[in-house]
Amino acid sequence: MAYDILINNAKTRAYGPGLVQIAIEKGKIAKIGEQVSGTAKQVVDAAGHLVTESFVNGHLHLCKVYTLAMMDDEAMSAYTGEDMGGAMTAIELAAKIKEKYDEKWIINNVRKALDLAVRYGNTHIRAFADTDTTGKLEGVKALLKAREEYKGRVEVQVVAFPQDGVVRDPGAEDYVEEALKMGADVVGGIPWIEYTDADSQEHIDRMFKLAKKYNKDVSMLIDDAGDPTLRSLEMLAVTTLREGWEGRVTVQHARAMALYPEPYYRKMEALLKKARMGLVSDPQTGPLYARVKSLYKAGISVALGQDDIADAYYPFGRNNMQEVAFLAAHLMNMTSRPEMEILYDLITTHAARALGIKNYGLKEGCNADLVVLDAGSVWEALWSHDYPLYVFKDGVDISVKK
Repeated sequence: MAYDILINNAKTRAYGPGLVQIAIEKGKIAKIGEQVSGTAKQVVDAAGHLVTESFVNGHLHLCKVYTLAMMDDEAMSAYTGEDMGGAMTAIELAAKIKEKYDEKWIINNVRKALDLAVRYGNTHIRAFADTDTTGKLEGVKALLKAREEYKGRVEVQVVAFPQDGVVRDPGAEDYVEEALKMGADVVGGIPWIEYTDADSQEHIDRMFKLAKKYNKDVSMLIDDAGDPTLRSLEMLAVTTLREGWEGRVTVQHARAMALYPEPYYRKMEALLKKARMGLVSDPQTGPLYARVKSLYKAGISVALGQDDIADAYYPFGRNNMQEVAFLAAHLMNMTSRPEMEILYDLITTHAARALGIKNYGLKEGCNADLVVLDAGSVWEALWSHDYPLYVFKDGVDISVKK
């Protein structure tokens, strides 16, 4: 058998302590075993380094990357201060940047962030584009353009995201629908930003109407403030069940969950499981975060996200999911080796499940989206969070060499 690529001496998480060979043919993982007979056009010696699935970023505001230099720190201070009590104020302050939105400069920032994604083996991104009466469709246009430019290197799922609400921003819904007609992949939402619970439910209902009309998945930023009385997570889960959209809805943030009374948390955990909803947490960008360890233990598909790169909400970020997991290890006190394995799931296998990514995994027949790390274990990988020795997307070597 002549393969396209043969990776020798690979250490894996799934195939025991011994080294294996991984054969890649026509963009797929063709064979995994201690000995794979055949030749290959490209032979890679992993030399005992860890080989895993490439990384998944479950949440990135890609239209906003590198915009911090264009504004002051007022929004960031409001978002992260006082137990996130000023989160809504922060969003209102950050919206000022959208008055300057233009696809021509946004695309250059997007390319810079996606080049980093390639460098760090981050081959799948759920990317949010503000889609409202201020930003209009400029962010969407930039992200759709980048999605095509980076095809074969990074799969960009473009989310049409009404950042400033739907009820409180009349006309935003029309822009979201236009974005879907242009080719956006996912219907976004942020129902907690509305002024009343009734408006939050209306926000969810309007976005679900579009999702069903265009047969799209749904991804919503939920209860992103230090207020345990926020209930848009419950609204979203109940609506998902009512509309028959199980397995097609992802929650971002849900930071208010950190403050839930235990009985209410248990009810929400059960609802999330029943609705087969994924959840993406970004603990590095705010002082509160969802109950990741409990959700993971309950079997809910949980992921980590970069969330922001040098924008009004977060001053750092390299589109490096190992770095995000490294930060999460400290913030969520997950520093034992078994807990590091969980964190690695949250940037690979569980993240793919949360986003509904198909044919993903280090298994025969799955897409050959892989990384060869400059580390022999998950512990060492998160410790160094360096970029991989090799990155493969659909069986093609796209590595940025050291």
